[in-house]
Amino acid sequence: MMSVSVGFWDLLIVAVYLIFIIWWGVRHGMSRDTRSYFLAGRSMPWWIVGLSLFAASISSTTLIGQSGDAYHTGIAVFNYNLTGVIVMVFFLFFLLPLYLKSNIFTIPEFLEKRFDKRSRYYFSGICIIGNIFLDAAGALYAAALIIKLILPEADLQTVIIIFGIIAASYTIPGGLSSAINAELIQAVILIVGSVILTVFCFREGGAYLSGLLADGDFSVKLIRPLDDPSTPWLGLIVGMPVLGIYFWANNQTLVQRVLSAKSVDEGRKGILLTGFLTLLTLVIIVFPGIISRYLFPGLEKPDMVYPNMVMQLMPVGLLGVMLAALLAALTSTLSAILNSTSTLFTMDFYAQLNKKADSASLVKVGKVASLVIIVLAMLWAPYIGKFGSLLKYYQEMLSYIAPPVVAAFLLGVFGKWVNGSGVFIGLLGGLGIAVCMLFFKEMIFGNMHFLLIVPYLLTASMVIMVVASLFFKKPSPEKLENTTFNMADFRQETTDLKEVKWFRNYRFWSLVLLAGCALIWVLLY
Repeated sequence: MMSVSVGFWDLLIVAVYLIFIIWWGVRHGMSRDTRSYFLAGRSMPWWIVGLSLFAASISSTTLIGQSGDAYHTGIAVFNYNLTGVIVMVFFLFFLLPLYLKSNIFTIPEFLEKRFDKRSRYYFSGICIIGNIFLDAAGALYAAALIIKLILPEADLQTVIIIFGIIAASYTIPGGLSSAINAELIQAVILIVGSVILTVFCFREGGAYLSGLLADGDFSVKLIRPLDDPSTPWLGLIVGMPVLGIYFWANNQTLVQRVLSAKSVDEGRKGILLTGFLTLLTLVIIVFPGIISRYLFPGLEKPDMVYPNMVMQLMPVGLLGVMLAALLAALTSTLSAILNSTSTLFTMDFYAQLNKKADSASLVKVGKVASLVIIVLAMLWAPYIGKFGSLLKYYQEMLSYIAPPVVAAFLLGVFGKWVNGSGVFIGLLGGLGIAVCMLFFKEMIFGNMHFLLIVPYLLTASMVIMVVASLFFKKPSPEKLENTTFNMADFRQETTDLKEVKWFRNYRFWSLVLLAGCALIWVLLY
């Protein structure tokens, strides 16, 4: 592992940033009641929602993982982001209005409103486990990698504990409002810092990237052959959208930011802002990863690409800014995970078991839950290094968790005949099949890419849900109200939007966003 010395001024900038972000988060905290602590009072405008959502989504799997994967396999990893943007448009059109109209605190709560408590408990449990052992532990591990680069003698577990305490120090007292307000600062620092790093990166190796693009090199192609070990083209169609729906539309950590919006329109605009910022990651994350092949040849561990760019390319002063930006991405993700996971435990389990608990008690339980969650993540984080890379670790685990859940949401929203018992049986059946696939993958599928396995698990889960639903009563009209897609409402909205100016119409900007995705695919085919 390469190490470099960091000057006094750079360390001072990082220290000032960490102190400021703790103070800022605590200062803007809200913990009067459950609505303020878990949903920031449902009062956030679109630009805050968008910046917060972007900051929360730029996790270790994006900065560290995607730059490392670009270094190792090329820009095809950006397909996850492009597919994610398309999913965002799907989310804001069809799912977001139902989430806000149903007045939910958690995404599993939506499953209860549409189906029953069994589905809610199942999904909430899955989310909590995933948030702790995939997301929170991954963010802590990524932070430790950065610090180990600066201070190679530092103990990995000690570094993990320090960063866990930093994120917890403002998230636990102030709830979602603290996390979101901290994320605003973190998003600005991240975007500015990443742009500065990209400028230095292109200055040193831009000619190398230009040469690859001019020659049509395989590494700068988004569409790969079916046997490609990184991102086969079929996986782009049948696998990535499923993982994208889970990540952007079913993920409590991200969707909770949108639930804080003061209206459906503000939530939609916030998602659109996140979509445009996500397209920017091609230039500020993926392309620099490619250029790093020229700048830092022969790196043994792909996860060290982005930290090496930061440490080797940034001058004194700006190095401190970029280290702060990198840590901003990691702490913002961690604070988002802490708040969302504590919300899941408090509202989906404790509040259901203790119906007499008042708002103040629920807030206290949420704070204790956050503390337990961060401790568990700290303990698991050191073991992530055994999985090869953060991106591989996250995506492959998600490919087994996501399909049954996505099946439940898609059938629930668009299939009015599917009932609670059928879906719960399908969730359990999908889980059982996923476990078998996980342990007997090579025996069943050989060396098939995990993206190509996703549709099998999705289809199997859907079939079980549909068939099982035939043996039980149809859902009551109350279960379908504000939980299922209604074409009549969609047509009415279309009529209403004719009176809205084009630059205020979310459908216009959705088309612009989709056109941007299509253009990138065409240019980098």
